[in-house]
Amino acid sequence: MSIYDNLKNRKEKVGVIGLGYVGLPLAHAFSKSFDVIGYDIDDGKIKDYKKGIDRTNEVGNEALNNSHIQFTTEESMLGEPIFIIVTVPTPIKPDKSPDLSPIINATEMIARNMKRGAYIIYESTVYPGVTEELCIPLIEKQTGMTCGKDFFVGYSPERINPGDPVNRVENIMKIVAGTNDNVTRTIGEVYGEIIVAGIHEAPSIKVAEAAKVLENSQRDVNIGFMNEMAMILDKMNINTQDVLEAMSTKWNALGFYPGLVGGHCIGVDPYYFIYQAEQLGYHSQIISAGRKINNSVPEFIVQSLVKRMIQNNINVNNSRVLVFGLAFKENTADIRNSKVLDIIDLLNDYNINVDIIDDVVEPVTSKKFNHIDINEIQSDQYDALVYAVDHNSFKKLGDIERFIKDTGIVMDLKNRFVERANVWKL
Repeated sequence: MSIYDNLKNRKEKVGVIGLGYVGLPLAHAFSKSFDVIGYDIDDGKIKDYKKGIDRTNEVGNEALNNSHIQFTTEESMLGEPIFIIVTVPTPIKPDKSPDLSPIINATEMIARNMKRGAYIIYESTVYPGVTEELCIPLIEKQTGMTCGKDFFVGYSPERINPGDPVNRVENIMKIVAGTNDNVTRTIGEVYGEIIVAGIHEAPSIKVAEAAKVLENSQRDVNIGFMNEMAMILDKMNINTQDVLEAMSTKWNALGFYPGLVGGHCIGVDPYYFIYQAEQLGYHSQIISAGRKINNSVPEFIVQSLVKRMIQNNINVNNSRVLVFGLAFKENTADIRNSKVLDIIDLLNDYNINVDIIDDVVEPVTSKKFNHIDINEIQSDQYDALVYAVDHNSFKKLGDIERFIKDTGIVMDLKNRFVERANVWKL
C-alpha cells in the first residue's frame, strides 16, 4: 500500500515539528483525515494546546479542543510518524545573515528518532540548496542511512497568511518537490488530502525553495517602492492616498500600498536570498534597496510626527502618544519583528510617553510603553495618535479621535480616517 493509503487507514501517522502560526493550522488540517503528532520544544505552548487554548488564534480554541492532535514535547515520539513536516522558524542573525540553527536542530532531532522509510518534508523558508546540501547530509551522517533508499526528503514551502480568515492553508495552492518524481508525487498525494486549491509539482527542490523566498522578496520590493514614493510625496505636500486612488484607475496598477513591513516572512526572507546571492559573488541591488527602504519607515514616521507636533506648538518632551496595534499585521497576535516596536523605541528617544492598545496581542509588560485597555482611556488625553495596525476590533470602536486633544496629531498608517486638519497619512 502507498504512504497515503496507510495514513488514510491510520496505520501510519503524520508528524508536525514546530507548532506556531504555520505548524498548528497545518497539524489541525491534517488531523481531520490522519492521525497527527504535533511536536514543539515549548512546554508551556504544548500544555495550552492540550487544554484547547490556541495561542496563535489561527485555529481557535473550540476547534483546537475538538481536534485529535497528539501534542508532545517528547522527541522520541517522532519515531512514530512516517510523514514528518518541519515548520520551525528560520530567523536572521543580528548581521542579517540566515540563522539556520532551528532547522539544523530539528533535522538532527529527526535523525535521532525517525524510522526507516520516513518522508521528511521541510516547509521552513530557506535559500535554495539548504534542503539538499545541508539537511540531507546531516540525516545521512547521523543515521548511516541513504536518502532515496532508506528515507525520503522533499520541500513544500509554507504559504499561510496569519490573521487571514479567507486564505487558509486548505485553499492556497501547494508547491511540492522531492528528490525525484516518485517522491514528489507521494508528497503531493498526501498534501492533496487537505489542499482543495490544488498541488503544483515543482521540477526540483531548489525551484520550490527559490519560489518561496522570491514570493516574499517580490512583495518586499514592491512595498519598498511605495514607501519611497510616500516619503517623496510627503516632501512635496502631496497626499499619497490621493495619488494611489488616481493610479489605481488603470487596469495594470499593481495594488501595493506603503506601510510597515515586519513579521517573520516578508521582513526576513529577502535576507536569505541576498545572502545566497552574495555567496555566489553577486551583490543584490534591488532586493537590498527594498529592505533598506522598508527598515527606514519607522524613523520616517516618527520624524514626521515630531515635526508636526512642533508645528502645532506641542511640547514633545514628556508628551503622550497613543498607538493602536502592536502586532506586525492586522488580526494576529504575532509581534515578532513588528516595526511598531521600532516606532516605540524611536518615540522613547524623544522622551515621549507611549501607551499601546492591542486587544489581539496578550498584554506585554515593558518599560518602554504601557499596554492598556480601551476602557481606561479618557477623551482629550493624548497629544498624538498613531494608527499602526488595522485590527477588525478597532473598526468597531467608532470615533477614536476623541482620545486626542484638539491640537493633537493623527498618524494614519492604514488610511482609516477621513480628512481632517491634523491627520497625516502614510
